[in-house]
Amino acid sequence: MDFALSEDQTAIQDMARTFAADRLAPNAAEWDEKAHFPKDIYREAATLGLAAMYTGEQHGGSGLGRMEAALVFEALAEGCVSTSAFLSIHNMVSWMVDSFGSDETRAEYLPQLCSMEQFASYCLTEPGSGSDAASLKTSAQTHGNADYKLNGGKAFISGGGTSDVYLVMARTSDDGPKGVSAFLVPKDAKGISFGKTEQKMGWNSQPTAQVMLDDCVIPARNRLGDEGEGFTFAMKGLDGGRINIAACSLGGAKAAMTAAANYAGERRQFGKPIGEFQASQFKLADMATNFAACQLMTYRAAHALDSGDPRVREKSAQAKRFVTDTCWHIVDDALQLHGGYGYIKDYGIERILRDLRVHRILEGTNEIMRTIIARRILKDVKDGTLADAFAA
Repeated sequence: MDFALSEDQTAIQDMARTFAADRLAPNAAEWDEKAHFPKDIYREAATLGLAAMYTGEQHGGSGLGRMEAALVFEALAEGCVSTSAFLSIHNMVSWMVDSFGSDETRAEYLPQLCSMEQFASYCLTEPGSGSDAASLKTSAQTHGNADYKLNGGKAFISGGGTSDVYLVMARTSDDGPKGVSAFLVPKDAKGISFGKTEQKMGWNSQPTAQVMLDDCVIPARNRLGDEGEGFTFAMKGLDGGRINIAACSLGGAKAAMTAAANYAGERRQFGKPIGEFQASQFKLADMATNFAACQLMTYRAAHALDSGDPRVREKSAQAKRFVTDTCWHIVDDALQLHGGYGYIKDYGIERILRDLRVHRILEGTNEIMRTIIARRILKDVKDGTLADAFAA
């Protein structure tokens, strides 16, 4: 297995790091404090090809792989975790439109999504169906000759009330997961409305709100794929989304760890830098080792998705579970090394800690990740392929 980045990958990573250092990091604290959604910054990112990274080039996408996307999200999150995370959601919608939409739908929506002239949100979770996504109740019934009428509500939607396009999973039959279909709902569609902007612990540079659908009529051409394929699309989207959110956790952890290492070299107590105390050294060593393990697991999952690995769901779940948990603890250790200053907003560590906390919940809670992993292991036991579960 080759761990070296190609020349192109290094250039993409450097470009994203420069953008994060110049445009994200200097503004992240203000965006967090004022709950500001920086549309202008996102559109700058789009000019660099970052709004549709693994979308085809026909309608303005960058045509990159998931490894390149992981490198970008990691680099951007060094500057602002929250902003990077919303960009990952927008990228997922762009990819789903490109992968599953008709030629007509792709031509209608993708140019605006790739340029971020329009912002996109992903709507799967409902007030009564979070981890149990297949139990969603939002319905889509045929209406007239060429329309659907949607009714229901979605919860915790990033970009809710602000985004221009909503990719909504809705039930077209009672056949469990096979009864779910995917629809694009424009913000100006009749019958769509939004709840209040939620007051959150973190991710404050992106708005979160409920999306309500009350006899919301949309044209049939806004359905992605055939009826009943939506849940399959959603699960494929989540495989990549889990890798993306792991990458965002990497970036936040790296920023905090870098700050902690610098602080340990400068802060003096008892006549010497605190980095000369063994307690600090051991903490820094564990942080760096755990971070390296997180990077390897994230890159392995990205490679699995790029290569069509049949075990990509399991590897994505492992990366999401391990990396989001571990990186949060790395940031917590970075805060501890800063002592009381780590608790002060001026140092930025507490913001990263708040932003990373939700990564252990969204894209499937880490408890659900454990369920996915364990089910695959037990299937391997039954099939006599257990050795595959522990292979690289």
